[in-house]
Amino acid sequence: MRRSNKAAVRLPVFLIIGIGSIIIGSCFKMKYSTTGASIPVEAKTFSVQYVENQARTVEPGLSQQVTDGLKDYVQSNSTLILVTGSGDIDFEAVITGYDFKPVAIVSGDEAAKNRFTISIKVRFTCDVKPELDFESSFSRYEDYSSSSDFESVKTELTENMLVLLMEDIYKRAFVNW
Repeated sequence: MRRSNKAAVRLPVFLIIGIGSIIIGSCFKMKYSTTGASIPVEAKTFSVQYVENQARTVEPGLSQQVTDGLKDYVQSNSTLILVTGSGDIDFEAVITGYDFKPVAIVSGDEAAKNRFTISIKVRFTCDVKPELDFESSFSRYEDYSSSSDFESVKTELTENMLVLLMEDIYKRAFVNW
């Protein structure tokens, strides 16, 4: 039986292509992000101003939760360094809504579900690329059973919505959706 030389030829070709790809790839500086973010290379720092609560219903501690949540989310998903004062990128925000109301009316004025909504208005400023600046409102809601007492579900609902709101704000700032 004759042995095929094709396998012997393939190995060096794949090896050459692999080594060539590594060498060429190392010549280019690429910024890779698992979140798909495109943060300006010139931006090194970010800041988050204290989030004021201007909603009709003021929930104690919510301002601090939103402020800390935004700081944590940006730190966890970027290489930007958090600074006090004003960074290359700055977030200012106000809580504009903290509401719960009945939805899914079943009979008369009885609701099967209630809807809890949190709304935040954000001003994003990028000193290194002012064309990226924006002011936008973000809102998330969750429905819960009307048989549940709001006080018993609000902590979990708030935490769930804040995670989604931080993701929305981050995507608008850095993924440009």
